[in-house]
Amino acid sequence: MTITEQVQGDIVLVSLQGRLDGNTSASLESAFAKLVEQGNGKFVFNLQGLDYVSSAGLRSLLSAAKMVKVIQGKLALARMNEQVKEVFDMSGFSSIFKLYETEDEAVNAIK
Repeated sequence: MTITEQVQGDIVLVSLQGRLDGNTSASLESAFAKLVEQGNGKFVFNLQGLDYVSSAGLRSLLSAAKMVKVIQGKLALARMNEQVKEVFDMSGFSSIFKLYETEDEAVNAIK
């Protein structure tokens, strides 16, 4: 999995590409923890390039959401493909996260 970060004002755009599973979830958790430690509090995860998400991947995203809640920040997910959206819907995670069709919608929602 590839994780790229881009800062847009006070929002960090985190793009994920590849598979978010048991082998890659620790790298996401580590990268996200560093961003929080650097003082960032608003995040948009662009999931357009995410081919697959497992239960371990969902746990990583839930962990990120909990960190954001602790620091009273904001987190939104954008550009989810149909396969990943189906996993979110079946697991109930669609009701936990704010989901947006585009990155711009997500950014505007958490400004």
